Amino acid sequence: MLGTIRAFWNDQRGIAMILVAIMLPVLIGFALLAIDMSRANGLHNDLQKGVDAYALAAAAELDGNADAITRANRAIDNLLTNSTKFSTSNDHTLARADLTITFLTGIPASDSTLLSAVGVDGNGVNWASTDPKAVKFAEVTVNPSGVADGAGAFTTIFPASFIGSNDTMDIQPQAVAGFTNALCQFTPMFICNPYTSVSALQTALSGTKKPMIWLKEQGGNDAQYLPGNYGFLSSPEGDKDTGSITEMFAVTNPPACYDQSGVTTRPGDIPPVNNGINTRFDIYDNSGPYKTDPAINPPAPNVRKGMVVKNAGKSNCTYDAPNSGQANNYKALPRDNCFTSGSCSQAGVLGDGTWDFAGYWSVNHGNASTAEVTTSCGASPSRYCVYKYEIDNPTLKSGQEKTDPQCNTTTQGADRRLLYVAIIDCVSNLVKNKGVKGGHQTLPVQAFGSVFVTETAGGPPNADIYGEMQDISTVVGQGTLKKLQRNEAQLYR
Repeated sequence: MLGTIRAFWNDQRGIAMILVAIMLPVLIGFALLAIDMSRANGLHNDLQKGVDAYALAAAAELDGNADAITRANRAIDNLLTNSTKFSTSNDHTLARADLTITFLTGIPASDSTLLSAVGVDGNGVNWASTDPKAVKFAEVTVNPSGVADGAGAFTTIFPASFIGSNDTMDIQPQAVAGFTNALCQFTPMFICNPYTSVSALQTALSGTKKPMIWLKEQGGNDAQYLPGNYGFLSSPEGDKDTGSITEMFAVTNPPACYDQSGVTTRPGDIPPVNNGINTRFDIYDNSGPYKTDPAINPPAPNVRKGMVVKNAGKSNCTYDAPNSGQANNYKALPRDNCFTSGSCSQAGVLGDGTWDFAGYWSVNHGNASTAEVTTSCGASPSRYCVYKYEIDNPTLKSGQEKTDPQCNTTTQGADRRLLYVAIIDCVSNLVKNKGVKGGHQTLPVQAFGSVFVTETAGGPPNADIYGEMQDISTVVGQGTLKKLQRNEAQLYR
């Protein structure tokens, strides 16, 4: 009997079953945990893509204008549709109610610094703001759901409740995005928005009829810039001398990029840049650096300007105003009728797009039909559209003045007569000429715009420029800015 007991005690057969019985729950638990962690990682990745998309959509509207936050919220509410199901299978679609949206003026310098859903970082700095002109980033965080069917929650397979925990997991990814809108190959000029808002400007440019603007340079120390005034910008390399700035108006591709988040003014008085602008009309000033090689600074293919050419095709080729006997045979693109009647708005600097198309056509193209031009340009055509129609129809009957340049026959495309400008709310931002020693002003840009120069710039001291507003870097216009634009919504965190 004792031997039997001793043999049973020493018998090791079947011991593996005991170990398996002990370890099997542990192994199954680890397997379930591995499955749950894989599910959690997949859910986190999917949710992260979702909040990334929301943050990018919101950040793309943060352009510093008064309605920036309104548009950002509208983008989140309306522009992003999401059919992806998150959390427990087929239970939940990511929606605005699952998110905390916070707009920030900045972000911590280090990515290791935590940022709460309400914009307070780990150091206690509050980056959140409701000022649409100040915010630069959109932060999107998935809310803690606390229930199994929330966007970031799902029921675990591992029975965590057996060990005193919860049978759900809650995932809270976060994304922070910012937006930059820049224009390159850009003339260093800003104009003061002649309208009450950028939306009013959009409305004015949405049709075929385009308003004319009389751009006036504002001079004098501490002088307030008003709607219709223009000024100059510092280049990315810093302030340039007046000759270099004038050349930037003459060259085909000015070496400068400007960001919509802010541009810096070039203080001090700058002589008129007429000589630079007039290269676009085939008029070259011998004293200017742009005269050195006219092929670098070619005129537009259409330089009709109501002037008489002398010595066409020769080195001493020039243009003069027509004399009294020639006046009826030469006509530049007319200004808006209200400039003649003195009824233009905004202190006389803003037209309404109504101009003497019939008179211009009669002088320059005689009895040639206007049917095609009005079909393509509208019953009240813009000057820019008529200008391009003349380029596209070289056989069009012409009057005394030729369409194409007669001095420098090396031409560029139709956009050569466009000035690209930053549009500033000069009243709200108290833009002033602070003088050479007064420092710069860094100003938010409402939009970038293109202005079609309709006539040659006058000689000193007259620095006024007449142009037809064409396009802005928002949702309207003819796409004249697209080739220069660099729009980018970027994820930062």
